[in-house]
Amino acid sequence: MSHKFKVGQHVRQSTVGYADAKSVAGGLFEVVRLMPEDRTGEPSYRVKSAVGERAVREGELTLAS
Repeated sequence: MSHKFKVGQHVRQSTVGYADAKSVAGGLFEVVRLMPEDRTGEPSYRVKSAVGERAVREGELTLAS
């Protein structure tokens, strides 16, 4: 499976994985690095916002319009 998003694209996180992420849920992120697929074959990304950086799975992201 290949990556759906590219470095530099702006995305939104559609699901929250932990309580601290509530402040940025639905917030705007920029893709800064493509990461390898996980064990299930789903691509991952390193994304950043004004708050910081995190790793997210592709299924948790949507393209920001």
